[in-house]
Amino acid sequence: MYLRYFGLTEKPFSIAPNPEFLFLSDRHKEALAHLTYGLGDAGGFVLLTGEVGTGKTTVTRSMLAQLPESTQVAFVLNPALSEMELLASICDELDIEYDAKEASLKSLTDVIKARLLENHEHGGHTMLIIDEAQHLAAEVLEQLRLLTNLETDHKKLLQIVLVGQPELQQLLQRNELRQLAQRITARYHLLPLTESQVFSYIKHRLNKAGCDANLFSDQSIQYIHQVTAGIPRLINLLADRCLLGAYSSQQQEVSKQIAQEAAKEALPLNLIPEQQKKSLNVPALVSGWVAAMFACGFGLSFLF
Repeated sequence: MYLRYFGLTEKPFSIAPNPEFLFLSDRHKEALAHLTYGLGDAGGFVLLTGEVGTGKTTVTRSMLAQLPESTQVAFVLNPALSEMELLASICDELDIEYDAKEASLKSLTDVIKARLLENHEHGGHTMLIIDEAQHLAAEVLEQLRLLTNLETDHKKLLQIVLVGQPELQQLLQRNELRQLAQRITARYHLLPLTESQVFSYIKHRLNKAGCDANLFSDQSIQYIHQVTAGIPRLINLLADRCLLGAYSSQQQEVSKQIAQEAAKEALPLNLIPEQQKKSLNVPALVSGWVAAMFACGFGLSFLF
């Protein structure tokens, strides 16, 4: 909608995890360094936590890009599974054949361990990454710990990366999981971006989308950092709406006022400062959208 107006080749603030727009802040680089260290030859479990939208997926993708070709990776995105279902998912990810009708915890564990030994004998490594790991049941985590019992004198044959929200840290403090907690060789809690990092983040994404101009005023970026608390996913949502707002009002730069109006449309109300909520004008917001639609050649029928 606003790409041609600002000379952009594509949307700079899409929430899709496009690797071409990868931005590693100092905190993301530090998290990556911790994970890489923890996944050394002796590594068993590695833990990465952070609030929703702070960039855990970004760090994970960066880590995957650095892995040698000899590493076979199983990636589990939906951990709300039983012990059997999780082991079956690992088999599917590693292309391990098994009899689904006759499958049991023992049979699935046996074929997984056989693959781990096979990879090791051929000089390879095996890694399991579990996203949203805060949803794992305690008994499933214990089953994962048992998988890491297979080891040589120098290394674990399966390295496991648990990625999740802060609740995952609380889960691992439970008494029945103390053996697993002792096997975590590295842990990192990813914090949101600082104000200076938000400046760099926005500039980076605009450059990747083909624009070298400063489309955001300093005051607007300071405000974006304030209301999003430096969470990249929220920054993307708000910055995208800011560009739409500037386009609909035919402005070449996002001002703080445009950012404030965009925040009312794009963000949950609990993130908006109280003094701004009082000025929330729904008819005005709708009229802004209508103006944008007409500017792009859409009629009112598009809105209803």
